[in-house]
Amino acid sequence: MKRIINKVAVLGSGVMGSRIAAHFANIGVQVLLLDIAPNELSPEEQAKGLTLENPQVRNRIVNAALQTAINSNPAPLYKKDFAKRITTGNFTDNMKDIASADWIIEVVVENLKIKQQVFAQVEQFRKPGTLITSNTSGIPIHFMLEGRSEDFQKHFCGTHFFNPPRYLKLLEIIPTPKTDPEVVKFLMHYGDLYLGKTTVLAKDTPAFIANRIGIYAIMQGLQVMNKLGLNVDEIDRITGPAIGRPKSATFRTLDVVGLDTLAKVAQGLYQTGEKDESRDLFQLPAYVQKMVENNWLGDKSKQGFYKKTKTESGATEILTLDLNTLEYGPKSKVKFQSMETIKPIEDLRSRLKAFAGASDKAADFFRETSYGLFQYASNRIPEISDELYRIDDAMKAGFGWDLGPFEVWDALGVKETVANMEKAGYKPANWVTEMLQNGPETFYKSESGKRLYYDIPSKAYNQVPGTENFIILDNYRSNNVIWKNKGATIMDIGDGILNLEFHTKMNTMGSEVVQGIHKAIDLAEKDFRGLVIGNDAPNFSAGANLALLYMNALEQEYDEINLMIKQFQNTMMRVRYSAIPVVVAPHGLTLGGGCEITLHADHVQAAAETYIGLVEFGVGLIPAGGGTKEMTLRTAASFEEGDPELNRLRNAFLNIGMAKVATSAYEAMDMNYLRPGDEISINQNRLIADAKAAAIRLAETGYTKPTQRTNIKVEGRSGLGMFLTGAHAMYEGGYISQHDKKITEKLAWIMCGGDLSAPTEVSEQYLLDLEREAFLSLTGERKTLERIQSILTTGKPLRN
Repeated sequence: MKRIINKVAVLGSGVMGSRIAAHFANIGVQVLLLDIAPNELSPEEQAKGLTLENPQVRNRIVNAALQTAINSNPAPLYKKDFAKRITTGNFTDNMKDIASADWIIEVVVENLKIKQQVFAQVEQFRKPGTLITSNTSGIPIHFMLEGRSEDFQKHFCGTHFFNPPRYLKLLEIIPTPKTDPEVVKFLMHYGDLYLGKTTVLAKDTPAFIANRIGIYAIMQGLQVMNKLGLNVDEIDRITGPAIGRPKSATFRTLDVVGLDTLAKVAQGLYQTGEKDESRDLFQLPAYVQKMVENNWLGDKSKQGFYKKTKTESGATEILTLDLNTLEYGPKSKVKFQSMETIKPIEDLRSRLKAFAGASDKAADFFRETSYGLFQYASNRIPEISDELYRIDDAMKAGFGWDLGPFEVWDALGVKETVANMEKAGYKPANWVTEMLQNGPETFYKSESGKRLYYDIPSKAYNQVPGTENFIILDNYRSNNVIWKNKGATIMDIGDGILNLEFHTKMNTMGSEVVQGIHKAIDLAEKDFRGLVIGNDAPNFSAGANLALLYMNALEQEYDEINLMIKQFQNTMMRVRYSAIPVVVAPHGLTLGGGCEITLHADHVQAAAETYIGLVEFGVGLIPAGGGTKEMTLRTAASFEEGDPELNRLRNAFLNIGMAKVATSAYEAMDMNYLRPGDEISINQNRLIADAKAAAIRLAETGYTKPTQRTNIKVEGRSGLGMFLTGAHAMYEGGYISQHDKKITEKLAWIMCGGDLSAPTEVSEQYLLDLEREAFLSLTGERKTLERIQSILTTGKPLRN
């Protein structure tokens, strides 16, 4: 049966329900969001003389919840305008409207009795064949089937989204024995392709996969922390980015999620864990119980493991909880020799192996928690999953880990780690020992661009299902690299397409990356039919190498700076005017030079989560890698007869002058960083594969090298006067500094084409020369150097 999801009904508008509704709106689906009608008036409603029958009152709960979600940060919508796709109502008046829905998602309170009451209502109006799922995270899915019709049972399963649904990529699909396999297959595919999720098939076991493993990792970490005498600040230093985990590490994560949530899930695992060998671990430590009693739940109650306060001078200070005394004190300075030693190691797998071989308390903590995690995860197969890759996928997508348990185990070396585990009193599941005895020594391996995992029943390696639609560059690294230097790698990703990957710190664009771009285009023009510029790092590119620029500016090496700018401009123009199609695949931070290379692509295949902008103004500079030129060109190209040209130019000017960054690819479309013909991939795992397909499409439809533009309309004095007057007014009003005014005037000079007496057509090279001149002059300004220094040393912009 073919299914098309045009409309979704979300039942329950709390934190999860409203944000699930928002994410469906993100992808263009019409959403009906329902909640209960109030049973009493608010004081404001009473003052207005309203009654409980008034529509405004009846939908008060759902409308307030939706508005809270829309205004929240991080934003659940790619664009606030997408909220128009959501219609609200209440269970009493509008449950009948679910008859037009293709998928009904229940997200009410975690109470089985209430859920069953809602499902009884749903049965009255749901049309046969409609999907019906529950977002429960703690109630067994099969419990909800009691009293339901055969058609309901056939089309029902669990769909466990993680909060916030836009950003956390995990979607666990939990069928019951009565769920139609075709329904499961559809949801696995739809979640991946349309919702951009890592869809993981889970069994109907307590806490499913991610929370089962994740809560174990947290609770074991608390136990080992106590054993080694470590404190909150030390654990968060160890369990953050250094080992491939989120910046929020352990305790900051718990504050965000809420200690009440931890307590509820851990207690549930203890109560249902009669057959779990680690059951006792899920009993809450005394200090957690006391914190819950005190309502020290984290961010929701303004204090948890951390507490934000004000000093006598009014400055914000973060205090840390002492778990022995339950008193707050200043954050402690954390320094471990092992962590200082591994800090320069960029490759995560190499860093973890080095950490495991070190010898201080931080390394001891990492080793023991890793051994416990390996033991627990391996013992959960086949209880919670038949395949090991599903556990890794769930932890990466749900908890934001860079590597799952079995991937970390591979990085440390499975065979030697098993020996070390047994010495430390930990024992892996029998199937791991059998695997090593039979010859295989890794859980994963790559062959011909495919990722294979060790399949326990067959004792052989199989391809990870679904990854045939992905291009993961690590899978090509062993056999498909055709050129590389310290900052970039060129790989053959098949079908006549090359991929250029950056791998500098934050993927900044220095001389090695510039060399890689030219080399990739040279190779593609000679022997291939297209080029993709993309990577699998957390961010596409944070821009140009600011530290190198700063050093040259301090030394007043202006000829060197001029050459750097010219080379970078020429490189961007080479991207635009090569003989083969160049497709750029931005994602995450795409700033400064990263934005400029995107602007010069023949086609952009952007991840939905792309945060793109020209941010040079924040360090006292202007975009000079073709960014200012390109935004001027794009604005001029949009002028039509009778169009208010200066208004459009002003919008582009403000985007650069205010260093605005689009918070999604959809916002980037509105800001003209992406063009109407560019495309967006909701699932970032598909990004490079989608970009490759775009490159092939351009090549097969007869790509022809374009010619440089010589007819870019600039406004001259008429535009210049408007911008200079505006800058002066902003300065006089105290909104911008003298240096801001100077940079603004230089930006206006470029975008208006200089002091031309009338609107004139100019060439791209003309604008590039103006860019370079302005940039070079600003590198000689003391206040610009102060701004650059502030970013490099503190990471914070300086307003001087």
